[in-house]
Amino acid sequence: MNTNSKIFVAGHRGLVGSAIVRNLTQKGYENIITRTHRELDLTSQVAVETFFATENPEYVFLAAAKVGGIMANNTFRAQFIFENLQIQNNVIHQAYLHGVKRLLFLGSSCVYPKNAPQPMKEEHLLSSELEYTNEPYAIAKIAGLKMCEAYNLQYGTDFISVMPTNLYGPNDNYSLENSHVLPALIRKIHLSKCLEQGDFETIHQDLLKHGSIGITAESGNEDILLYLKKYGIEATENSQSKTVRLALWGTGSPLREFLWSDDMADACVFLMEKYSFNELKIATGKESETQLRNMHVNIGSGNEISIKGLAEIIQKVVGFTGEIVFDPSKPDGTPRKLLDVSRLNNLGWKSKVSLEEGINIVYGNYIKS
Repeated sequence: MNTNSKIFVAGHRGLVGSAIVRNLTQKGYENIITRTHRELDLTSQVAVETFFATENPEYVFLAAAKVGGIMANNTFRAQFIFENLQIQNNVIHQAYLHGVKRLLFLGSSCVYPKNAPQPMKEEHLLSSELEYTNEPYAIAKIAGLKMCEAYNLQYGTDFISVMPTNLYGPNDNYSLENSHVLPALIRKIHLSKCLEQGDFETIHQDLLKHGSIGITAESGNEDILLYLKKYGIEATENSQSKTVRLALWGTGSPLREFLWSDDMADACVFLMEKYSFNELKIATGKESETQLRNMHVNIGSGNEISIKGLAEIIQKVVGFTGEIVFDPSKPDGTPRKLLDVSRLNNLGWKSKVSLEEGINIVYGNYIKS
């Protein structure tokens, strides 16, 4: 890519896409194309075909996807597989038909088996069964990854795929209904702190801003307390003291890896600038293999932390002094998810932002907004 290259970032308003746009802009790229969902419905084959025929982008970052946390993945199973397959099929196929020079497809670490060896190498893909709660989403992402590989092998395209770990950062989704674990914990612990301080006005404003179901401008404190209780936030009182308790799903023992979204974007742009599909084959020693597979690249920090440990870091950053407990009757999800990032490190890239540093930044942005 050069600074005048025509670059389409699909999904530019989301956590991933917005980080990629920031990184490209910071590096001097001047011809970035974006479209909102209202302007371009990526699930529509006709709309995507018209867009590519009109705009003719040279490079594509495919960051658009329907995403959510464990509850959303398990509840909206049909929507997650259908919408993601539609988006991927349309964009990847039109990129091929219109001669896109290079496309980068963003998958997810949930494509790996539930009980994959840890840390998870690229070669562990499809080695055993997936985690049930996010199986439809994972299957869609695996299909996108394999579609890129297949088009490269049959049509000679230059489509590369990356598998980021759990991401967090600016423009994250803080919905209590369908967000991922880190932003959900930030918001829940923030609301718990506000309740601890008796600051119902701030809680009310927060709930209104995020479109909390059942909360209106006329909702009173009792309505707010009932809503918070639904998400495990509750004031408890005994003869000696009054405190706020936050109950979280699962045991708190699952281990997760987290990466600052701008680090992820930097890795994506690094790969798009430095490595074609054929160069990746050479760099990973796969150029002589007759059955080429698993050419994607993991993107992560290489570090992991338990959900309990994550909650404790956020509790410290937020300043919540109440009690955090775990409900083992609720699902944990995959017991451990750590990516082996040696392939990416060997290509010349490593993450820079520590977890506590990133949480401090993102929480500061959250309360300012």
